[in-house]
Amino acid sequence: MPNYEGSLDAVFHALADRTRREIVERLIRGPLSVSQLARPLEMSLPAVMQHLQVLEACALVRSEKTGRVRTCHIEPAGLRTAEDWIGRQRTDWEHRLDRLGDHLSEHEQQRLPEPAERGPTDRGSTP
Repeated sequence: MPNYEGSLDAVFHALADRTRREIVERLIRGPLSVSQLARPLEMSLPAVMQHLQVLEACALVRSEKTGRVRTCHIEPAGLRTAEDWIGRQRTDWEHRLDRLGDHLSEHEQQRLPEPAERGPTDRGSTP
């Protein structure tokens, strides 16, 4: 599994940066050119290209050049790497919390005193 772990590290490294997360979020809505991606960001075009290189290196984004325009697309399989890992962690924690809940319920039932049995004179009537 070393390749999987290495790609997972690269994906989380790429997503650790706010600008790259913003780029990914925008590309999820659809393909954009590099200039369209750069427009709302307060940085130079070469800086945006560096961020895109990081995203491409971990297979979150792919780009293609047609003429002078480079268009970027999201790579769902790259996102799935992180999603699968997070899903496994969530499942493990849900199982652990379920077991904790069961344990606490059993422990609480053991602590509750048994209700006293009522005799014939405890029914509210006077003899």
